[in-house]
Amino acid sequence: MSKVYASADEAVADIPDGASVAISGFGISHSFPSTLIVALRDHGARGLTVYCNGLGASGHPTAQLLAENHQISRLVASFSARPGPITAAEEQILAGEIEFEVVPQGTLVERMRAGGAGIPAFYTPVGVGTAVAEGKPAGEFDGRTYVLERGITTDFALLRAYRADTAGNVQFRGGSRNFNDSFAKAARVAIVEVEEIVEVGELAPDDIDLPGLWISRIVRSTIRVDPKKTPSRSARGGDSRREYHGKPALSRSEIGRRAAALLPDGAIVNLGAGLPNHIAEWIADRGVTLHAENGILGYGGMVPLQDADPDLHDAGGNFIDLAPGASFFDSVTSFEIARGRRLDAVVLGAYQVDAAGDLANWAQPGRPGGGIGGAMDLAVGARSVIVTMEHVDSQGRPKLVERAEYPITAPDCVDVVVTDLALLRRDRDAAERGFVLEEIAAGFTVDEVLAHTPMTVHVPRPPRIMQESW
Repeated sequence: MSKVYASADEAVADIPDGASVAISGFGISHSFPSTLIVALRDHGARGLTVYCNGLGASGHPTAQLLAENHQISRLVASFSARPGPITAAEEQILAGEIEFEVVPQGTLVERMRAGGAGIPAFYTPVGVGTAVAEGKPAGEFDGRTYVLERGITTDFALLRAYRADTAGNVQFRGGSRNFNDSFAKAARVAIVEVEEIVEVGELAPDDIDLPGLWISRIVRSTIRVDPKKTPSRSARGGDSRREYHGKPALSRSEIGRRAAALLPDGAIVNLGAGLPNHIAEWIADRGVTLHAENGILGYGGMVPLQDADPDLHDAGGNFIDLAPGASFFDSVTSFEIARGRRLDAVVLGAYQVDAAGDLANWAQPGRPGGGIGGAMDLAVGARSVIVTMEHVDSQGRPKLVERAEYPITAPDCVDVVVTDLALLRRDRDAAERGFVLEEIAAGFTVDEVLAHTPMTVHVPRPPRIMQESW
């Protein structure tokens, strides 16, 4: 029996007020089921509980349309706030109109996978020691603490794929698979929009990424977000640099260059959004394999906008090319790689790092919720955590502090910090545990660096010059 519906309007017509709906999509513009979202907005069902990575960019056909139309009463997501103007969803969260639960990205897809698999709950190390774990049961296994997370099931899921046959067998393309698998499995009714619908048998068995068993309805995609026309995450380029004491510090690209030199040849590495992406400029011919949370292993560098393939992007939304041997998979597999300690290193940005090695990089005062993304999963799973950031924030406030004031992403996780002024490494074995100042930027003194570092720092020997280490 054909699962094809004549229109998206017909496919969402029975979604009632108060329903729970999982909506796929990654970042601010990639892979959103825009045709179905617009149809749900026009249908007008209210009091919805929405599960998603994030609602996406305002001013485009993303799930933000449902917030702008005041259809959401509860939001469960990895992102509620991103840099830039306050969104309609944020305004409603602040006003108490939307109840918000922030969930780490890997935990969200695992909760969906568990719900779809009939598993009511599971233990995870992600979120331990942070606000995410508050009020949740915990258990200890093999000397390590884990938090209990509940599986999720939903009434509906709105998905986007490349192709489907009339029986609902689905094919994805590039890095667009991400949340679709787990969201489909958790839903009572999964609705997918696709670019092409073919007859049963026209998709080779090896081309089917999600069997039609999981899909209830299919529609043709008629409305799309153009990722090339949505705002970029950062307007600051690699040549951007700050001055301290009237002297130029390292540029953003140079911070990436120094951090890249820390990575062993042949390493498997995840690069966080923003400044860590500059590492990709400096790892050619070293056998480093890059991993992205949206489900890519083995991507290359960033590509110019005019050459971009919308389905080839990293977790930060940057358009990328592929290295030989690259592979695609869903986000559940991606976070199995992360939590399973298959990553030699993860490089993240930060709002603050403190003397205990606590990382804070997902929430800022004055913004509701925040943007955890995959950072919590990556920070607890990688064999080494490297932070790249500028030494002070845009207001001149130090980012290396004695005790973090911002919400913690993961405690006791940071191994190395590379800033535009210094390289500091945490000595976990010394009697006086803490960060050691190993290198400083050329032209600066130890005292000048420490003047911007209100954190206990050990200087057992004269630091090397950062520019001499790459």
